[in-house]
Amino acid sequence: MKKTLLALAVSLASVSSASAATIYENAGLTYTVNGDIQVQLRQKAGIDRDSDIEFDDLELKNYVTYELDDATTAFGRIDFGFKDLANEDDGKAELEEAYLGLKYNNIAVSFGKRPTASDEFGVEKAIEMDGADEDRFDAVGGTSGDDVIHAEFDLDTVTLLASYEMAAKGSDINSKDHHFDLFATTELNGLELSAAFQQYTRTGGNESIDTYGISAAYDFGMFELAADYSSSDDDIETSNLNASQYNLAASFAANSDTTVAFGVTDTSFDSNVNEEDFMEYYANMTYKFPAQPNVSVFAEVKNTDLDDSDMGYLAGMRVKF
Repeated sequence: MKKTLLALAVSLASVSSASAATIYENAGLTYTVNGDIQVQLRQKAGIDRDSDIEFDDLELKNYVTYELDDATTAFGRIDFGFKDLANEDDGKAELEEAYLGLKYNNIAVSFGKRPTASDEFGVEKAIEMDGADEDRFDAVGGTSGDDVIHAEFDLDTVTLLASYEMAAKGSDINSKDHHFDLFATTELNGLELSAAFQQYTRTGGNESIDTYGISAAYDFGMFELAADYSSSDDDIETSNLNASQYNLAASFAANSDTTVAFGVTDTSFDSNVNEEDFMEYYANMTYKFPAQPNVSVFAEVKNTDLDDSDMGYLAGMRVKF
């Protein structure tokens, strides 16, 4: 989930949402709930893929804030995801996010199960990615964790995020990998510029993967053009994580209720990696009902330049509350 700069600034300390319902508000306590239900008929791009009905997303989100004084707010979030339970015979409900934090003026610090700083990177506008990852951060270390310490700084013209996914889980301090993430973004007269970095260290601390990315997006009003580039460098030379990737994306408002987007994602592996470079491209359209913009329908087509790949498609409906 990528945010624009205006929506991002100290966003995790604020539970204001156009679709959130305030369940309780009294004496400095605010409890809000919102959800996301998306059902789609989908056939992935590739060779001999079958079509099926998928749930993505199927979420219920809970937010709590306490105003401690004029400058300080305590906040918490618990998100549950049910798409695996709906999509798979042996699927289970999942606790997607669970964290607590404090916001003081324009600084917010939180800890728990949550997205990391690099989750904010990227400009792709696909409804679903089929063969490619969203970017190299998504491909390498992932953009969330169970043991995350996260800090967010709103410096007016610049927003900075930093996070650390700890290696420790329980009493076993070497039970899993860990990573450190940074993200920065700024906006200048409609031009949004962002940069991100992640150092991902495997269990034991002997091998690491450095990933960096830069992006730019310009809003022309009715039309937006964006691009990003990310690259990952693994200490293991033959690892398929040694790759670079770029996204080009464009979107425009066909009218006040309909948005059309196009994009291409190109993934290139290092010369000593035994993987084939490939490109994925897509086009989609989203219509929001004028009376209720939280209700929308959408459609997308896509394909890759891999040999014998068949075109994929999806169409569906989304309701947020």
